[in-house]
Amino acid sequence: MNWQPNTTPQTLQKRSEMLCKIRTFFEKKKILEVETPALSQSANSDPYIESFNIDLQRYLHTSPEYPMKRLLAAGSGDIYQICKVWRSGEWGSKHNPEFSLLEYYRVGFGYRQLMHEVNELLLCVITHLNKKSKFVSYKELFLEKFSINPHISCKEDLLKHVALEIPSLNTDNLDQQALLDALLTHCIEAEFDHSCLTFVFDYPASQSALSQLRDEKDYQVAERFEVYVGDLELGNGYHEEVDASRNRTILETDNIARVQMDLKEMPVDNLFLDACESGIPPCAGIAIGLDRVLMAITGEKSIQKVINFPWDKA
Repeated sequence: MNWQPNTTPQTLQKRSEMLCKIRTFFEKKKILEVETPALSQSANSDPYIESFNIDLQRYLHTSPEYPMKRLLAAGSGDIYQICKVWRSGEWGSKHNPEFSLLEYYRVGFGYRQLMHEVNELLLCVITHLNKKSKFVSYKELFLEKFSINPHISCKEDLLKHVALEIPSLNTDNLDQQALLDALLTHCIEAEFDHSCLTFVFDYPASQSALSQLRDEKDYQVAERFEVYVGDLELGNGYHEEVDASRNRTILETDNIARVQMDLKEMPVDNLFLDACESGIPPCAGIAIGLDRVLMAITGEKSIQKVINFPWDKA
């Protein structure tokens, strides 16, 4: 087995410069750097994200979200963290089971306010990009591409578009959310501009995760956004749901979905829920994949080329 790293000395230097710029950005904004445990008694209940189970009844975290929100509830104020996280079964040109994550929270911010600050941060780090970023709603993307409103479209309409646009896709076990995801990833993301950032916001309520919901005339939208360079997703941001009862319902619903998908039910993070009961301040937060940001900086097409020792060499 080749012992040498996958990266070049130039990529090592670019990673160091990226981390320095990020920390300088947050220092100027007076946002506090924090640390939280990588091993947790509980695990991510999201059925589409799988945790690594470690001996001693602990799970490697897929995100520092829950303990960071406990810090927010304890009065930390604005915080950020740069850390390693782990997600089982994720491997490919854009995925490595162990990767570097930037997660940060702004107290008193809405998701649109955070979007513009994330734009400022990423343009500071990925310096070759056009400074005029694109901001577009999820609804606008589907209206422009397929002439459908994704928030109220029926499954039959989505199946027709998938059959036309992605005929090789087996749709037998796909629900409405999965069909929307397929159309977005196969047909819409591929057309995003590689020369600038693209922010997509106001997702369907079915994709809310731990974000707040907003009532529209005939439906609800999730107050969350994702940011891309071309079709490379860099980050996922939320107007955070801080209501204790709704967060509990979300985690319980996730576990029900896991069971229905023949996945192991995960222990719920009651410490996080206790923090919600105590009171997490209104805030917005985002998780940004730093290895993908480094891909955008260097122009590398595979995440394996920007991680010194990816999964097969770790």
